[in-house]
Amino acid sequence: MFLNAFWACSAIHLVSLMTGPTWLEWVTKALLMPLLAAWVISRRGPRLVVAALGFSWLGDVLLQFDGLFIAGMGGFALAHVCYVTYFAGRPRIAAVVGYAVAWAVLMALLWPSLGALQIPIALYSLLLTATAVMSTRHSLTAAIGGGLFLLSDTLIAVRLAGIDLPLGGVLVMSTYIAAQYLLASATSRRAHTPAYGTAAAG
Repeated sequence: MFLNAFWACSAIHLVSLMTGPTWLEWVTKALLMPLLAAWVISRRGPRLVVAALGFSWLGDVLLQFDGLFIAGMGGFALAHVCYVTYFAGRPRIAAVVGYAVAWAVLMALLWPSLGALQIPIALYSLLLTATAVMSTRHSLTAAIGGGLFLLSDTLIAVRLAGIDLPLGGVLVMSTYIAAQYLLASATSRRAHTPAYGTAAAG
């Protein structure tokens, strides 16, 4: 029930980004993470993942208001702390190297255009990258989710740097929705799915 509602809300939200009205975009965005969290709870999923979804909801809501971008980013930073804690353990060297290079290149390209957001985005993106790295320890599904989360927020950074993308909002939200679902799905079915490498229990 909760998962069906989540996908229906996701579809309506993506359509509202293209066609409006704005109030529908706001309402559906605010419902996404609570519905996904309710699904995780119904499957007796990890508390840290529920907390990550809760902090993501906080970030989603705060980012809707002018002047609260840093606060919203703080909500998402707490979400990534939860994800990194859940996936804690020895990371895959290939993932560390690959994502570190990607982070360095992205920062080098966007840094001059980020203005006063340079330091906050650099710090936040390290947490975001840590989620992507550590998710590779758990399963292929989680690894894809972590990578998509990084992609989604990279698209936001590109837009903040003044680079307009066709259907930018839809791209950001579609990758974000997929990322959160994959992370929630992978961690909530941990007991029923063969491991993709070694992961910590959550």
